[in-house]
Amino acid sequence: MTLTDLFATRSARMKASEIRELLKLLDQPDIISFAGGIPDPALFPHEAFRNAYAEVLSGAQANAALQYQVSEGYLPLRRWLAAHMATLGVPCDEGNILITSGSQQGLDYLGKLMLSPDDTALVTWPTYLGALQAFNAYEPRYDRLQPNGGNTTPAAYADAAAKAGGRPKFAYLVPDFANPTGETLTLSQREAVLDLATELDIAVIEDAAYQALRYDGDPVAPIIALDCARSGGLDEARTIYCGSFSKILAPGLRMGWICAPRRIVEKLVLMKQASDLHSPSINQMAIHRVAETSYASQVDKVRHVYGERRDAILAALEASMPDGVTWSRPEGGMFIWVTLPEGIDTATLLARAVSEERVAFVPGSAFFADGSGRNTLRLSFTLADERAVTQGIPRLGRLVRDQLASLEHVR
Repeated sequence: MTLTDLFATRSARMKASEIRELLKLLDQPDIISFAGGIPDPALFPHEAFRNAYAEVLSGAQANAALQYQVSEGYLPLRRWLAAHMATLGVPCDEGNILITSGSQQGLDYLGKLMLSPDDTALVTWPTYLGALQAFNAYEPRYDRLQPNGGNTTPAAYADAAAKAGGRPKFAYLVPDFANPTGETLTLSQREAVLDLATELDIAVIEDAAYQALRYDGDPVAPIIALDCARSGGLDEARTIYCGSFSKILAPGLRMGWICAPRRIVEKLVLMKQASDLHSPSINQMAIHRVAETSYASQVDKVRHVYGERRDAILAALEASMPDGVTWSRPEGGMFIWVTLPEGIDTATLLARAVSEERVAFVPGSAFFADGSGRNTLRLSFTLADERAVTQGIPRLGRLVRDQLASLEHVR
């Protein structure tokens, strides 16, 4: 016997993230990477954080910064977040907020809270890879959520789930500038998701990691705000909102939050107590100070830079890609979704891209619950400086042309 014989059955569904493996390429200086969805560290509010940590560690607050914290999170930060959610159309108070160690922890907790083996999670096709990783440990099956319209009825979803031995539990989606596609749902599509969730009597998990990163177009109300308006208030709603400071302030502090009906938060607090007791006190206090003083200006700064980089990479794709290749044109976020002609496997293409052209991206199949979408790929533009755009995209276009020529030759 080896220790691996003692692993729980759920461990078989725990797989390495292709993105995390690709991040190792960033250590190679000659690689032009469009892979990881990583904020540009040059844009971090370094001075604001230096001042915040100095303040936190000064005077009477120093003891609190280095001491245990309540599991719900630092009260002034939760109050700031409640006020922030109110600006999004979600009236709430600190009792509706749980501080998490990044929004990823929130997804793990929600999978643990709701999924029994063989229950069904409705996810978009494709969807955020990290959500699949978080949910996989709880042994669900996945069904295809179709916010753009589809012919699957609520009864069909329920019947398929019952045949698999469980029931639908939630619909998970990233409605603003989705990872990986960059797609944003319209108001009517968001309403349709709520209609479906109501028919099935399931929760909606709204992953809002990129919501603040809008570069053009008009904002669309969060699903949780629509739900509150329908239901008469947050505590009567079925939507659970996962937010993050990582994309605006700094990912290294691992600060996220859940905004949800109080009965959900109370259960999640018990999970937090059993998991890590609380997120780091000092980081919560520092984030609170920076959010109070710098959040709005930081949003403006990153929007300006990332918006220009999005425009540059879209123009480079237009100039470099052959006929038959299409891509999304996101209004915000961090990602562009590229679809190549059928017959091209982007996992194979990636191997050539790295070895021959020294360019990296994420193969699209990683984002599909069933492993499909092998002719798709994701590009991240947040680190796409002038060199990356002017050299990396033409290299990738050249490789795609070569791959297409090889396919034509075989035919």
